[in-house]
This record gives sequence, C-alpha cells and structure tokens, in this order.
Amino acid sequence: MEVILLNDVEKVGLRGEVVNVARGYARNFLLPRRLAEPATKAKVAELLKRDEQRARHEARTAEQAQEMSKILEQTELRFEVKAGPTGSLFGSVTTTQIADELWRTRKVRVDRRKIDIDAIKRIGRYEVPIELFQDVRVEVKTLVVPEGGELPSDDELEAMEAQERAAQEAAAPPSEGDLEAVLEEVDAAAATDAEEPEATAAPEEPGPSEEPEPSEEPEPAELRENE
Repeated sequence: MEVILLNDVEKVGLRGEVVNVARGYARNFLLPRRLAEPATKAKVAELLKRDEQRARHEARTAEQAQEMSKILEQTELRFEVKAGPTGSLFGSVTTTQIADELWRTRKVRVDRRKIDIDAIKRIGRYEVPIELFQDVRVEVKTLVVPEGGELPSDDELEAMEAQERAAQEAAAPPSEGDLEAVLEEVDAAAATDAEEPEATAAPEEPGPSEEPEPSEEPEPAELRENE
C-alpha cells in the first residue's frame, strides 16, 4: 500500500516521501497515529508541486551556495527535547527537523537528503555537515538540550553516555562469542574429569586386636569312613 509520510518514521522514510508499506502496518499503525496518509493521485501531485517550489530556494549555483555557507557558518541551531537521566532522547532529532529549523531561523532552504548525519538520539553538541552544492559543504553547530534544562559539560556528557553503555552491557544477554567460551570451558573441565583414574579402595587389614579366623579345612576321607 502506498502512503505519504506526514512525519519521519525510522526505517521507513522521511516526511513527504511516498513509500510502499504492508497494508496492515499502514492501517494499524501509520494511519491511526497520523504518521501517514493514503497516496492518492491528487495528494501526490500536490506533493510534487510543493517540492518544486521549495527547490527554487535551494542553491542553484556554486556562488549561491557560497553565500549560504557564510550564513550557516554563523548559525547555531538549538533543539530542546525530552531526555532521560543518562541523556538519551525520548525520540530523535531528524534531518527533516534540522532542515525545517534552518528555514525557520535563517530562511535557508537545504535538501534534507544532503544533511549528512543520522538521527540524533542523545543530548549534546554536534557539528552537522551539509552539502549545499557540488564541492560546497558547511558544518552547522547544533545543540540538543534537555527540555527545561541546560546542556551539561563535555565531561558530564561522556560520563552519562558511559553509564548508559555499562547498564546496557549488564542487561544484554551473553554474545555468541561469550557463549562459545563458556561451552569450551565446560567441555575442558569434563575432559579433565574423564582422564583422571578413579581411586580404588584399599583392602581392609585386621586391626591389632583382631586375629584372623582360622579357615576350616575339609576332613580327610579316611577319617570320615572310620566314624
């Protein structure tokens, strides 16, 4: 089923893209949550027209790109987001949001597909690389700040990330390599036990106060006849 995404959806596509998804996924998830709408001919035509209008504001020559780069070099974007105690976001900052914020604050239109960064999922300070035109690139300073708070220092950010990584490693099941190592240790221990000879019990000897009982010898045959 073809739908038009109304928001960025991880592993599916960016806002405004026409994507083909399973009908059940669209009806049970994307459409009820207003993440997408059916891709009718009229909607697709409207989308193409809007994309053409936006493209007119993008750099069309190297000279225009150079002028844009001067503006963006002096730009610092700021996103206030909901985040957990270790700095992980409840969601992410996407390339679509970055492109929208550049247009809103600086009136510079960039193709979000030329924003060379994955979705940002932690608070922190970022340098976002953007290709404005062939051989014209710029890095835009971007702050991702916890909602209602201030951005911690770099050392604090590193400590928060290390804390989260340690918690994830502690909760993660053993990897295939770790499991193989454990099995090898078990096999080695079993092989060692099999090689050791079993201890045999020594015959009991009579104690100092015990005398061996005399063995009964059979009577001679001629004595038995005289009786």
